[in-house]
Amino acid sequence: MVITPVHYIVAPLIAAFAIPLLIKIHKDAARIVPGIVLFYNVIVSLFLMNHIAEHGMISETLAGWQAPWGINLVVTPFTGFLATMVSILGFIIWLYGYRFKRTLKGGEVKYYEILQMMMIAGSIGIIITGDIFNMFVFIEIVGISAFSLTAFYRSRDGAEAGFKYLLIGGFASAFLLLGILIIYTQTGTLNMAQIAERMPDVPQQMKIVALIFFLVALGIEAEMFPLNGWAPDAYSQAPSPTSATFAAVVSVAGVYALIRVVFTMFDVEGVNNYLMVMGFVTMLIAEIAAISQKDLKRMLAYSSVGQVGLVLIAFGIGSNLAVFGALFLMLNHGVIKSLLFMAGSYFIYNTDDKKIKSLNGIYKKLPIVSFFFALGALAIIGFPPFSGFWSKFYILISAADEKYVFLIIGILLVTIIELTYYLRVVGRIYFAKQEGEPASHKPSINALVAMSSLALFIIVIGVYPDLIMPHIQSAADALLDKSNYIQQILSIKN
Repeated sequence: MVITPVHYIVAPLIAAFAIPLLIKIHKDAARIVPGIVLFYNVIVSLFLMNHIAEHGMISETLAGWQAPWGINLVVTPFTGFLATMVSILGFIIWLYGYRFKRTLKGGEVKYYEILQMMMIAGSIGIIITGDIFNMFVFIEIVGISAFSLTAFYRSRDGAEAGFKYLLIGGFASAFLLLGILIIYTQTGTLNMAQIAERMPDVPQQMKIVALIFFLVALGIEAEMFPLNGWAPDAYSQAPSPTSATFAAVVSVAGVYALIRVVFTMFDVEGVNNYLMVMGFVTMLIAEIAAISQKDLKRMLAYSSVGQVGLVLIAFGIGSNLAVFGALFLMLNHGVIKSLLFMAGSYFIYNTDDKKIKSLNGIYKKLPIVSFFFALGALAIIGFPPFSGFWSKFYILISAADEKYVFLIIGILLVTIIELTYYLRVVGRIYFAKQEGEPASHKPSINALVAMSSLALFIIVIGVYPDLIMPHIQSAADALLDKSNYIQQILSIKN
């Protein structure tokens, strides 16, 4: 069997539709099949990354139709890096969530796993598609899955959060379609490489109008202020493994879509400055909001939005070193925030509510989980020798190279804010007076393995960052080499 990029998408989608049939054969199929398929996606990722390292990028044209009529899937060092990251984290999140709540009924498990599979498949589709309309389709798949999972527990707050996500997502879809329509009328194609090639001939006014539509639509998906009102509610009301998926998978796909459109399709002057300013505002407001939260998952949600803001700042700076730092931060954010949501979920599972005040002395009940949360907190702040230090370090260095003093001051100020609210939580966990009964929901072996693997990454990459840096550098080079992307895509034949 020849492994191609389409396997990324076809395997999880087929499995998702097959689960209702498979559970008639084995009652645990809904829990087991997603793990098998997501592990297969990891194998696909490793195979394709090895292939492009030896032979260059892969462009698979579906159904034999060449652009502009056909749809192509593209794996470059950039898209391959992100797709591999999403695949591995998706599998680890599945491992963590396997029998997370044994109280879920068979039907609930079935729908939950189907939606999770579709969300991950759609996110990978966003990353590897070379067609702007196909990207819209995958964004819709992710959106429908995410709306449903946000309201999965059918509580009043969950329903409200899901409706808010659905409403704002509807605006995003409408704006994205309008942007695509303008681009198609001006260039006659939906292939992103062809659009980029023909964009210099498009009138400047039409470029700006289309770009505004794209920035609004994809800004919503990328959790950019002021378009991110859905994010805190969705993160806090979704099932805990899904909250980790939002942080590690969905936000990555949203940022990718925004950056791909800005860096590849458009050549409008000043858009990088826009990303830098809006990223700074997103980071600052989100971190200020996080410090005022009393709900643990909402605090982690605002922290995630703040991290996305820092990623946008780095992409806005636009230098090779800044893009390198942005991609490193995307990887660290996915790993570290997944660990924080995983550990935080067991805290919530063993308390009466989601409040931070309920965590007093909980390390005596859950010592291993407490260690993982503390490790994640220190890593996300940027303490050495953990992996989070390096991504923040390179972004600060890139800002210094470009003499953006205000950015350096802002990032350091935000780091102090992060330090304050994370250490406040860690202080309650370890030093506040213990309350309540011993933990009744200890982490399962699979959950411990999942959290341990993330913790190991944080420590190992923190001490030996050179293990991952060459892959990140290749990804950064591939994103910034726009002319090579266009040339390769338009010259490769299946």
